[in-house]
Amino acid sequence: MKQKKPVRKKILVIAACVLFAVLAGSAILSEVQYAKHFGNRFDTIQPTNQRVEFFEGLERTKYTFPSNKGQMLTGYLYSSAGVEPKGIIILSHGYGSGHNNNMGCADYFTKHGYYVFGFDVTGNDESEGTAVEGLPQGVIDLEHAIEFVENSGNFPKLPIGLFGHSWGGYCVGAALVHHPEMKAVIDCSGFNNSTDLFISEGRHIAGPAVYLSLPFLKLHDWIKFGSYAWLTADEGFSKSDAKILVVHSSDDDIVPPEFGYDVYYRNHKDDPRFSFMRLEGKGHKYFYKDTKESQEIIQSYQNWVNSLDYDYKDPKNLERFIRDRDEGIRENVDVKALWQNRLDEELFGKFVEFYDEAMSNKNEE
Repeated sequence: MKQKKPVRKKILVIAACVLFAVLAGSAILSEVQYAKHFGNRFDTIQPTNQRVEFFEGLERTKYTFPSNKGQMLTGYLYSSAGVEPKGIIILSHGYGSGHNNNMGCADYFTKHGYYVFGFDVTGNDESEGTAVEGLPQGVIDLEHAIEFVENSGNFPKLPIGLFGHSWGGYCVGAALVHHPEMKAVIDCSGFNNSTDLFISEGRHIAGPAVYLSLPFLKLHDWIKFGSYAWLTADEGFSKSDAKILVVHSSDDDIVPPEFGYDVYYRNHKDDPRFSFMRLEGKGHKYFYKDTKESQEIIQSYQNWVNSLDYDYKDPKNLERFIRDRDEGIRENVDVKALWQNRLDEELFGKFVEFYDEAMSNKNEE
């Protein structure tokens, strides 16, 4: 009987060591992942950028405005020649690129009666910042963009709507916590919580063990962003009277519907302010359709990449490849043809119908 205490003590010590190792490993993993995702800038490959001249009648005016730490953000007010706007739509872009990839969206919205204000979040494209910092930064920057549009005196007093995809979808919902006055919001493929993207990606790598890192991720967000770490899109939806359209594809493997759409549908399916559009077989990115021309252009570029006489995936060749890539795109890719006639106009027609109804209903009230 006397031997049981030492054995029990050893078991407790071993269990404590294992627990400490697991927690320490989770903390280190969360820090590594945070640095990997948010410790650098994102700059769109310049030769592939969409440009105003690609879209007939599209015009834009450049603005800069400060965000929370004094870093200057760059935004553009887009309009369409000869079209009288009935509202302003603020675009919130996704993770990994600035607002440039949404220029085709801006073109469609402007041609159908709206100003569009698109901006680059901290650490993206034309905005200042040595790093993206974290997902709550997108909410903070969007709030500063809203305040700039509302209060700078540069824009007409029109109803304001928000439009966001993925990270931007999370931002347009969470921003309503502090800006419930928005009239209409479209959330495409968004997630509810700032840690959802980590969990979604981490499950593919570590399985259920990824949830052990969740407290450390939240702690990291809280240290950097304070109360913004706890904002959720659903909280914003609940605090606003805005009309909400939630769009998601059932096969989205980047942000599965359970992290966004399913949450909102469960909580708001009986609320007449909400509309839900569940797509099938569209994946995560569905604004632009693949065409025969775009596939041929992409394949031609890939053939050029494969013809290089060095291993472009080797980190030692990264700088050389970036130089060659940019030159190769300029010489081998018709960028205008790559972007033209690819926007899913049937889908965006439904988006415009939603904004038209939401804005007019609010104006009548």
